[in-house]
Amino acid sequence: MAQDFGKGLTAYRRGDFASALRNWTPLAEQGNAEAQYNLGFMYRNGKGIPRDDAEALRWFHLAAEQGVVDAQYNLGFMYDIGEGVAPDEAEALRWYRLAAEMGHAAAQYNLGLKYQNGKGVAQNDAEAARWYRLAAEQGTAVAQFNLAVAYYNGDGVGQDLVAAIMWFNIAAENGDGDADSKLEFVVKSMTPQDIAEARRRAKICIESNYRNCD
Repeated sequence: MAQDFGKGLTAYRRGDFASALRNWTPLAEQGNAEAQYNLGFMYRNGKGIPRDDAEALRWFHLAAEQGVVDAQYNLGFMYDIGEGVAPDEAEALRWYRLAAEMGHAAAQYNLGLKYQNGKGVAQNDAEAARWYRLAAEQGTAVAQFNLAVAYYNGDGVGQDLVAAIMWFNIAAENGDGDADSKLEFVVKSMTPQDIAEARRRAKICIESNYRNCD
């Protein structure tokens, strides 16, 4: 089984999607979770086969139920936007949460959005900030930006303008398109000492690979 999976992976990497499909389909039907996830990915993206969201959803379900975190995230996203299935906030939230608790950064960010906006769950700024921070500490720029906004406004965390500037700096460093303009606005009300401290902390945070961001 491992040999056949490896053959499929080799074929996929060289762009031979038909061979990948031939190797992975029997494995997926026998219950191999990684093969199930890969088939879901191929059907969702039309790799070597016509795109089929319903078929992608079916394979993601099987893999997600076996604990494949990327399948759980993709399943949550498909329920969230109604891809291959009617939109379902409760199902989206359930699968996002499972993936987020396993450390999936995009799921953590999306779960933060759910709590911030009260979609499928009671609105809770503190929970939103908690999930944003977990995603931010994995380098997710948009989560870093949203966490900075939370510190700036005091939403779910104590208002802390130095922490806000720190996370805006980090988000900008990671390519968030809104962070630079927001940073320019925020620093107008800050002292040079606070700005320097925020930049110092941002540098430490990045250089520590987000292990020291306090």
